[in-house]
Amino acid sequence: MARYGCVEAGGTKFICAVANEAGNIEAEVRIPTTTPEETLGQALRFFQGQHGLGDAALRSLGVACFGPVDLQTESPTYGMITATPKAGWRMTPVVRFFQEGLGIPVGFDTDVNGAALAEGVWGAGKGLQDFVYVT
Repeated sequence: MARYGCVEAGGTKFICAVANEAGNIEAEVRIPTTTPEETLGQALRFFQGQHGLGDAALRSLGVACFGPVDLQTESPTYGMITATPKAGWRMTPVVRFFQEGLGIPVGFDTDVNGAALAEGVWGAGKGLQDFVYVT
């Protein structure tokens, strides 16, 4: 069964999980958001420990991230946390870090868009054609 990694990268904590194609969470960890080196390093080690071979390998990783972030794929700063007020996180290359560390495709969006998508697939918006998500 296909397995996928997911990260809710928040300003106070990162929630990292591995889920299968049925949407069942197989493993999860919460990591305090400290420095980019420490926080991303712990997240990467979690996913490396979950990244098996063959059918057990992670197919891809999705990251819903605090920001502001650059979502323009053609931009030289795509996948980075940009002008954030979070100390030490300005211009952090989140996507590149995970791509290089795991060697799998990495999807990237804002934490708010990630939460809205989850509500549409599994939560209050499930089955609806249109809904509004407010934070």
